[in-house]
Amino acid sequence: MSLFCILTTARGRAKRASIEEKYAKDLLGLSKKVCGHNEMNTLKRSLDVFKLHTERVGLSHLQLAQSMREEAKKLEEFREKQREVRKRIEQQMDALHKQKASQFKKTMDSKKTYEQRCRDKEEADQNVNRNTNTNNTRHTDKLNAKAQQAKLHADEADRLYQHTVTTLGRVRDDWLKEHIKACEAFESQSIERINFLRNSIWTHLNQLSQQCVTSDELYEEVRKSLEQCDVQQDIVHFINLRWTAEKPPAPVLYENFYSGQSSSAGPSHYPVPLPSRRGQLPDPLQNTEDDTIYSVVKDDCYSVIHY
Repeated sequence: MSLFCILTTARGRAKRASIEEKYAKDLLGLSKKVCGHNEMNTLKRSLDVFKLHTERVGLSHLQLAQSMREEAKKLEEFREKQREVRKRIEQQMDALHKQKASQFKKTMDSKKTYEQRCRDKEEADQNVNRNTNTNNTRHTDKLNAKAQQAKLHADEADRLYQHTVTTLGRVRDDWLKEHIKACEAFESQSIERINFLRNSIWTHLNQLSQQCVTSDELYEEVRKSLEQCDVQQDIVHFINLRWTAEKPPAPVLYENFYSGQSSSAGPSHYPVPLPSRRGQLPDPLQNTEDDTIYSVVKDDCYSVIHY
C-alpha cells in the first residue's frame, strides 16, 4: 500500500492506526519489564523516571491510534456520502440517456417511414400524370385513389415524424439540463473532496507532529532526571549502605605449637613447615658401618646406597 493510499483512504488510515496501536502496546509491554533493579540512589530514580515516561509515550501512541481511527471513520463516512450522491445522479443520467436513445431510435424510424411514404406518394402522382390522357376512366380513378391514399399516408408519416422530432428535442433538452446539473454536482463533489482530503491530511500530520512534541517533552523529563544523577553521590551511597567496617580484618599469624608464641611476621607466599613429632633425625655424616640406613654422597658424580 502506497503512502498516498494510506493518507487518502479509510483503509489506509486504519492500517496506520493498527501500526501505531501495535507500537504502543509493545512500548507498554516494554515499560512493564524490570529495568536496573540492582541500581540505587540517583541512577535508580532516573531509571524509574525513564520507565514511567516510556509508559506515557506508549499511552500517547495508543491515544494517537484512537484518533487516527476516528479520522478514518470520518473519511469513510464522507466517501460513503459522496458515493450515494454520485450513484443517485448517475442513475438519473442513465435513465435520461436511455430515454433519449429510445426517442432517437423512434425518430429515425419515423423518418425512414416518412421518407418511404413520400416516395410512395411521388410514385403515385407520377402514375396519375402518366395516365392523364388515357380513356380508361376506371383505371384513372384507381390511380387517383391510390395517389390520394399515398398522400394521406405521407401526411400521417409527416405528422408522426414531426412529433417524434419534437419529442426528441424535449427529451434532449431535459437530458442536457440534467447533464449540466450532474457536471456541476460532480464538480462540487470534487471541490468538497479535495478540501476534505486536504484538511484530513493536515489533521493527520498535526497529530503526528503533536505526538513527536509529546514524546520529546516526556524524553526531556528523562533528560532532566539524568542531569540530577550524581556519580559520586551514588558511590558514597553504596559505601554507606554496604560498608562492613572501617579497617580490614587482621592477618592470620603463625602460632608455634611448642612455644605457644605468635609470629608478628606477615603472611608468607610459601607454606610454613610443621615440626615433626618423631624427634630429631640422626646425622647421616656420623653414621657407622653397622648403621646403613642412611648413606651420603660426597662426590656429585657418584652415588652409592649401602644396605
